[in-house]
Amino acid sequence: MLSQAAPEATRAARRSRVSSDLLVVTNAAAGTTSDEAVRAARAVWDEAHRPYDVVETSGRQELDEILARRGDRMVVVVGGDGSLHAVAGALERRGELGSAVVGLVPLGTGNDLARGAGIPLDPREAARVVLTGTPCLLDVLEDSAGGIVVNAVNAGIGASASERAAPWKARLGPLGYVVGAVAAGIREGGWYLRVEVDGEVLVDGSRRALHLVIGNGPTVGGGAEAAPGARLSDGAADVVVSLATGPLARLGYATRLRRGEHTARRDVVTARGRRFVVSGEPFPWNVDGEIGRPRRDATWTVRPAAWRLLLPPPGPE
Repeated sequence: MLSQAAPEATRAARRSRVSSDLLVVTNAAAGTTSDEAVRAARAVWDEAHRPYDVVETSGRQELDEILARRGDRMVVVVGGDGSLHAVAGALERRGELGSAVVGLVPLGTGNDLARGAGIPLDPREAARVVLTGTPCLLDVLEDSAGGIVVNAVNAGIGASASERAAPWKARLGPLGYVVGAVAAGIREGGWYLRVEVDGEVLVDGSRRALHLVIGNGPTVGGGAEAAPGARLSDGAADVVVSLATGPLARLGYATRLRRGEHTARRDVVTARGRRFVVSGEPFPWNVDGEIGRPRRDATWTVRPAAWRLLLPPPGPE
């Protein structure tokens, strides 16, 4: 787990002071699901006599206005990867990402950042981490077009699958990703992409790529261990590129991806680095589960120790 091998910068962050007041941010679109998670978390905080304010947001402008009034309160996100991505981005725009401490009560179908960081998915247990957790420094990926990534870039068929899964997630939860993956697997044949890592060519664009993940954290799509070696606080990210474009190859890749065994395939290439340049024909992509418009070129760069998230206290060594 992340907290078992924290770098010196993370240990220094653990000694920082955390405000006694909580600003709890929820997403209006989550509806009753968010209400249930907030009620569970509030019961924990009430029992501990921890003061908090709960605010609901429905867009970027409203979120910016709420954070402008937060004072020295700690921000607690009740939401999934997209909600955490939005709050981290808003803090970044305000120049406060590096100074704020953020808590997380996971809510959603993916929760991949929480999985990689070891934050409990149960809202009561996650609420206790907000009270007892350790502020640990985590990396982000900076996008050359603006914005940051807290967990992963998911491009190619992974992004197409997420887009196709969107209508199904509310009804099926994580199984919605499976429906999306099947639909994308039938229709998509890959994209000609060139991938450079720290100035070295990993994929030269002469073959179609099926899937590309740049993992700050290890999982995407609700627990698929797409970048199994990635760690959120090691100052680098892992890139995984699948060249499995034939029908049987795609099936084999998908099967091994769910088990985290896909990197052993001959048609999968991997690397670790700090700067990733992707170019070629327009490719679908998303960051932290948030879908973007197809791009022809993009650069993502690791910014180490960029923000602090409350994580479960480390166990005895």
